[in-house]
Amino acid sequence: MRYIWLVIFIFKVGALSAQFGKQALPDSVWLQGRWQASWISCPGTSLKDYGVFHFRRVFDLKDKPGSFVVNVSGDQRYRLFVNGVEVCNGPARGDLANWRFETIDIAEHLTEGKNVLAAVVWNFGEFTPLAQMSHQTAFILQGNTASEQIVNTGNNWKVYKNEAYQVPSKRPTRSVVGAGDEVDAALYPFGWEGTTFDDSTWLKPRSVGAGFPRGKFPQWDRMLVPRNIPFMEHRFQRIAEVERTENIVVSNDFLSGKSPVQIPAHQKVKILLDNVVLTTAYPVLKVSGGKGAKITIGYAEALVDQEGNKGNRNDVQGKVMDSDYHDIFKPDGGDDRVFQPLWYRTYRYMELRIETADSPLMLNDIHAYFRAYPLEEKGYFRSDNPTLSSIWDMGWRTARLCAGEIYYDCPYYEQLQYLGDTRIQALISLYVSGDDRLVRNAIEQFRHSLLPDGLTQSRYPSSQPQVIPTFSLFWVAMIHDFWMHRDDESFVKEQLGGVKNVLAWYERQVDHTGILGPMDWWNFVDWSFGKWNPVKPLGGVPPGGMDGHSAIISLQYAYTLQMAAQLFRNFGEPELAAKYENQAKSLMEKTYALCWSAEKGLLADTPAKIAFSQHANIMGLLAGAFDNRQQPQQVMKNLLAAQDIVSSTYYFRFYLHRALEKAGMSEDYLQHLYPWEEMLKNGLTTCAERPEPTRSDCHAWSAAPNYDFLSLVSGIKPASPGFKTVRIAPHLGTLTHIEASMPHPYGAIKMNLKRKGKKGVSGTIELPDNLSGVFEWEGKTIHLTPGIRKIEI
Repeated sequence: MRYIWLVIFIFKVGALSAQFGKQALPDSVWLQGRWQASWISCPGTSLKDYGVFHFRRVFDLKDKPGSFVVNVSGDQRYRLFVNGVEVCNGPARGDLANWRFETIDIAEHLTEGKNVLAAVVWNFGEFTPLAQMSHQTAFILQGNTASEQIVNTGNNWKVYKNEAYQVPSKRPTRSVVGAGDEVDAALYPFGWEGTTFDDSTWLKPRSVGAGFPRGKFPQWDRMLVPRNIPFMEHRFQRIAEVERTENIVVSNDFLSGKSPVQIPAHQKVKILLDNVVLTTAYPVLKVSGGKGAKITIGYAEALVDQEGNKGNRNDVQGKVMDSDYHDIFKPDGGDDRVFQPLWYRTYRYMELRIETADSPLMLNDIHAYFRAYPLEEKGYFRSDNPTLSSIWDMGWRTARLCAGEIYYDCPYYEQLQYLGDTRIQALISLYVSGDDRLVRNAIEQFRHSLLPDGLTQSRYPSSQPQVIPTFSLFWVAMIHDFWMHRDDESFVKEQLGGVKNVLAWYERQVDHTGILGPMDWWNFVDWSFGKWNPVKPLGGVPPGGMDGHSAIISLQYAYTLQMAAQLFRNFGEPELAAKYENQAKSLMEKTYALCWSAEKGLLADTPAKIAFSQHANIMGLLAGAFDNRQQPQQVMKNLLAAQDIVSSTYYFRFYLHRALEKAGMSEDYLQHLYPWEEMLKNGLTTCAERPEPTRSDCHAWSAAPNYDFLSLVSGIKPASPGFKTVRIAPHLGTLTHIEASMPHPYGAIKMNLKRKGKKGVSGTIELPDNLSGVFEWEGKTIHLTPGIRKIEI
């Protein structure tokens, strides 16, 4: 079944991966037993410490082949070249028990006669990004069939340690994405990836073990599994503007690549560049001359003033780049030298700080290659309110930059896949792109992260384990989301053992009060700084989150139990489903009895009824704790009106908006977009992590409006598991007109609707073949079938 899915995956990725070689299928033999190729590395050097290594294999072909498929991986990472052309890089991030390899057809880059396969492999040692797992420096390449095995890694390859890369002096502060590169061009083997390079002095590699697929050997260093996502988008990108300079004049013509800039000898200059929008990209600097010069390239999301405030991101007056996130390149005086960092950089602003020695330096060009998961913007939302289009663009850019080989919480500071962010990101991916491959990958990776006590890790892959129990509950919710949006019961079923483990951990935390008692780990809920007193050094923990009896987390547990009950009833375990339903009911009853304040008309955060928050009542609404007890709409009005309670920040507003729906107040949704309107006013081009002063200017969990515009305003929701039917119930609020499209597995769901008078609506709904459903408006229901249906109410 897994191999069948891999076949479907490869068929699906072709057009998206055109910028590199063609992804292909591994021969099934390499999924069943020992590889004939060996993991190879460099002799006489530490395989654990920082180092950059080059590998080459020169070979001859009698004819240009029609197909030439290889399977390739590296540790920590590699870039593979064929006759000087980069064809792929990787491996896609995973863990040692699920170490990805890429399969690629390189035939189009091969020729009759002499050919060269070349790879650069690096290990960042103590500066390794937190999301990067690793065993030791190594490279492996396995020909797919007998005719391709002439290039298997072994003694016929050569290796070279690149001493041009200097060990970083420190890791950038406030960042776990790895250190910048420092390269001395005088030591660099330029042309190493090409066919004319002389590698006669290079060493024979050291074999460091055989390659084994997952589950086919009782002990392992890395268990090899096929890549399950497409290659990243790799697109040429120009930098937009020269913002300011010191001790030199540089025009925007330089950024077009047509107007080189000469820097005289013995000069210190600065050139600040503005990309206008945040990006994730590999910067490429081309220079000539300048022997002995030092070029420092700094990167920042925003500039800061003397107090460290970012303010409006478009304003640069009186602001500086306060960041030690940089690369250093030292030219050797040669012509057309090219510097590109090993890993991509995140920036809006880029600053070149240059100090020349005895020779002038010519800056020939600087550009970049955009890098992100190849999400396509198939969905859209348009309306008579242009601000919503700006919010959509800001959110979609955030979603793009926060998706690589895994989902990222933020591309600048962490590049870690956190469950709290990932659930929201997954829904955005499904609704805007229709691409579910990164969603599947994330769900599986968190299953791989499960700990013996039953919880998932909060972020994964990660070399440093971290546990946030509330995020484990959102993993269960994410599986339920997938079940509702995709018809793949075998995939969902694989996750159910983990769901049981998570819920069993929580069951053990319920004490004599009937709600959750004291709990270990980091019981994070939201970044409500200054409002909740955290147990240092942890933040975002509400009252009762550590010492017990948190209404918020107890009700989140109940909310999750309800989703789990639906899953297990569908998958043939009605007794367990009934147990979960009863547990959820009991939790809601006990929490309401202990924490309801009639005076405030709200649930308190704990039975002490001293602290109150939106969060407890949001979770109460989502779980149905007020049903048959209070009017949900009145509770929602109370929590929105209260001035002395803890409010939701950007992350938890995703759940606030779900609670608006549950309370029947979706028509009010547009009134709650003021945080995103403020972001736009502050010059942000992506969604901030939290209210000012924010750390991250690009944070995935804040991009929720892209999902809301299609699921809440346009009202497109699955009406049955697998999205086999659809329910469309728009909530236009103050809008008079919307156009929307959402990519369903069967095809696009489209709508074009206009208000008619105070309560009427007219327009069209279009469903793809094989999809039926209902349209609901002001208490009226219209049955929908495939094709275009006119709406007139």
